[in-house]
Amino acid sequence: MRPPRLIGVFCLGLFFLVAAGCGMGNLASNLSSAIMNQNDPETVRAGAPAYLLLIDSFIEGDPDSETMLRAGAGLYGVYAAVFVTDPERAKRLAGRAHGYGERALCERKSSLCGLAQRPYEEFVASLENLCKRDVPTFYTFSVSWLINIKANSSDWGALADLPKVEAALKRLVELDETYERGSAHLYLGILQTLRPPALGGKPEVGRQHFERALALSGGKDLGVKVEYARGYARLLYDRELYDRLLREVLAADPESPGLTLLNVLAKEQARELLRSGEDYF
Repeated sequence: MRPPRLIGVFCLGLFFLVAAGCGMGNLASNLSSAIMNQNDPETVRAGAPAYLLLIDSFIEGDPDSETMLRAGAGLYGVYAAVFVTDPERAKRLAGRAHGYGERALCERKSSLCGLAQRPYEEFVASLENLCKRDVPTFYTFSVSWLINIKANSSDWGALADLPKVEAALKRLVELDETYERGSAHLYLGILQTLRPPALGGKPEVGRQHFERALALSGGKDLGVKVEYARGYARLLYDRELYDRLLREVLAADPESPGLTLLNVLAKEQARELLRSGEDYF
């Protein structure tokens, strides 16, 4: 439990933000930025639940707010994917992220309400209704869905939705491949390198997506190199590429607007992957 004094300080700070006239949308954006720019993961691990409850309260007060629903999906998704180790808890939190993402998309475009539940062919056809202005909300919807599938990876029903998510990510690339520094390419790279070629994987296609994500992020998103090493290089037993990518991550400065937290975590993963590589190769 957080000490009462810290809770009081947090609420007092929030009071001043609201009293100063900060809109709820700006506050949600500022909270997200503060978390993503933090260079101490343990601070985020300890403090993020308070932010999640705060976002929940805003959504309770304005359940039709696309902005707040997007913020909720994003924060719950990051927390579930990065900080939660208990499988059942991860499922609950990722499920909330996905639920908020679905609601945000529905608020964005009523014709896309219930999109995730549609049969594949209808799902793909529905994606044509999207335009570039829809990308931020559609991106949040797609990534929160992918995180929810990851949290439920033992459920074949959840895994059966992967082709839909892949189609969604490809549509994002068509609409605006530069959004969030090319992250849609990163996720497509991961999906294409989950399996070896004999089982339907497409590692060379995955490599192209990783390279494109690196180019669009200017090499500042260190997580791309970690996933490139973990997915492509490891899958093809390319030790030289594996070591080079991970050592580049360790040598890089993690400080970068909007990426600092994830870059610090990427460096931790790179150290572990280098150690485990001694046994793998």
